[in-house]
Amino acid sequence: MESNVSTITVSPDEMRECFTAILRKEGFSAERAVQCATIFTENSIDGVYTHGVNRFPRFMKYVRDGFVKKEAVPTLKHAFGGMEQWDGNMGPGPSNAVHASASAMRLAEKYGIGCVALSNTNHWMRAGNYAWTAAKKGFVFIAWTNTIANMPAWGAIDARVGNNPLVMALPYKDEAIVLDMAMSQYSLGHMEQVAMRNEVLPVNAGFDKEGKLTNDPSAILATRRLLPAGYWKGTGLALLLDILSAVLSGGLSTYDITKGKTKVEYGLSQIYIAIDISKFPNHSAIGAAVENIINDYHQSVPSDASQKITYPGERVLQTRNRNLANGIPVQKKVWDIIKGIEDGTNDLSAIPYT
Repeated sequence: MESNVSTITVSPDEMRECFTAILRKEGFSAERAVQCATIFTENSIDGVYTHGVNRFPRFMKYVRDGFVKKEAVPTLKHAFGGMEQWDGNMGPGPSNAVHASASAMRLAEKYGIGCVALSNTNHWMRAGNYAWTAAKKGFVFIAWTNTIANMPAWGAIDARVGNNPLVMALPYKDEAIVLDMAMSQYSLGHMEQVAMRNEVLPVNAGFDKEGKLTNDPSAILATRRLLPAGYWKGTGLALLLDILSAVLSGGLSTYDITKGKTKVEYGLSQIYIAIDISKFPNHSAIGAAVENIINDYHQSVPSDASQKITYPGERVLQTRNRNLANGIPVQKKVWDIIKGIEDGTNDLSAIPYT
């Protein structure tokens, strides 16, 4: 398939200012508006448009319909040692995630390891944003969230598990190594983006209406039969991430989030773990050890000579530098929707919840 989608370029400053203006008009405080606008913009700068500029209209729909409580802040439920349980009170997912990850780092500085379990929160947008921040501050960082049921178990046809994103990160030179992945082969947001460009995915990512594996994102979005990453292994990992997030936070499971709702995802449970590696006796040798591992990894012989073998997060750095220098590529129809929100001509009724 060939893409005929019109793309424009938006500077990071213009995007951040536009998002901030919309959020302020919607009633967000100045501080929170800048915080959320910055996260959406940073995600777009890093090339994760599915949880940046493309996701912003859906976020605003959740705000206007009352699922995101724009000025709610987390409250501490329980604390013991390096573990804390917080209630997100349905506040904005990005703001709650910033608070939870900062709290995990605070605990790690005191105890060596900190774990924050967060209940009653909303979509955090992109886990990698918080992982990059923590890793660049010197922490190992692990976090995950559950979601609404949006993926069938391996061998099933109906959605009973979430694609429950997981992120792992550690410091590397002046940046980080960051693995940010959903439990489905591709996230729904990525498939939506590829479908909007009228393109296909590099590998099979789900099933069509005949029950056949396909790389056509439109066919997969029509059936909602996402392929678990690693087949049964992806299902098992997604299930355990859901159970652990619900049990440790005292919050809702994917089953609880899904029942009685019509494609509206809120009330999520999340886990944030930070490890202060500066407290290890081998701290001074960690950088060299990681460098040796990455150098060897880069020596891998690619099956396609035109392709470079990259570690998780390496391509993000390349995209970040390109978008900072040249501007952020945005599908024109997406930017038109956002500008319509800004000038009041778009009431968001046509924006789907999922």
